[in-house]
Amino acid sequence: MPMEEHNKPIITIRGLTKTYKGGHQALKGIDLDIRQGEILALLGPNGAGKTTLISTICGLVKPTSGTVEVGGFDIVREYRKTRHLIGLVPQELTLGAFDLVSDTVRFSRGLFGMSKSEEKIDEILQDLSLMDKKDAMVNRLSGGMKRRVLIAKALAHEPRVLFLDEPTAGVDVELRKDMWKLVEKLRQSGVTIILTTHYIEEAEEIADRVGVISDGKLLVIDEKVNLMDSLGKKQLMVDLRTPISEIPSQLNEFDVELSADGQRLTYTFDTQSEKTGITKLLQAVSEAGLGLKDLNTSQSSLEDIFVNLVHNEHEH
Repeated sequence: MPMEEHNKPIITIRGLTKTYKGGHQALKGIDLDIRQGEILALLGPNGAGKTTLISTICGLVKPTSGTVEVGGFDIVREYRKTRHLIGLVPQELTLGAFDLVSDTVRFSRGLFGMSKSEEKIDEILQDLSLMDKKDAMVNRLSGGMKRRVLIAKALAHEPRVLFLDEPTAGVDVELRKDMWKLVEKLRQSGVTIILTTHYIEEAEEIADRVGVISDGKLLVIDEKVNLMDSLGKKQLMVDLRTPISEIPSQLNEFDVELSADGQRLTYTFDTQSEKTGITKLLQAVSEAGLGLKDLNTSQSSLEDIFVNLVHNEHEH
């Protein structure tokens, strides 16, 4: 039986909409299952609805319609239970200026009715390289250190689900590395992690699944590897010895673009198809009497995929 338990989503969202007082519809019917123990990255431009979605799940924003369950509990009817399961690291730095670091974390733990455990608090501070700042006043800390305290605060009550809203916006490299180490450690202990970001490399590096939100709708959600495979494109760049002013007729049947300086042909091919057509293309290039200087291939990143998805959404 326990296996079944693991496959059960930790968060189930059905038909979720949110319309603010002014009439702005921030969420337009979101359906999403978040799996126990996964790292899910939600990508989307600013104003796409990422923060509204997180705030709704955390119970900070009331849904207009639809349902959200966390760990089988309804976020509206059983708010206390769901909030207990969730840790949230907001974008904004919201901390009491004169509190000591250790007190901030301790207070947050107490707020959720957890037993006092100095060991647990020390462990969290240790993981976030905050031990030497334990007795420092929050307002004396740098921005990066304050961000660490926010994360410590969110972890104080040992949540099962952790939301990181734009966690590395304006964060130094050091903190970014620490944060990913911690995310990995949390995931090994079974915590589910959802992060919103517009740093695509962040999602590329650590997420299992990626969802793209644009204009209040979930455009796509899939395993990161599947997304990269199915929506990814490969390109072959052919650098020519002598610039040309137009693409020779021999290359008409290929999806080829000529660079502005006339020195590079870019051929886009599908990673999924059996034949890439590269051999035929190169043959055609030599038949057209073009001298080759160099060949390179590149594969699209999540960034390209994301930009295309959002762009196509706005076209329709």
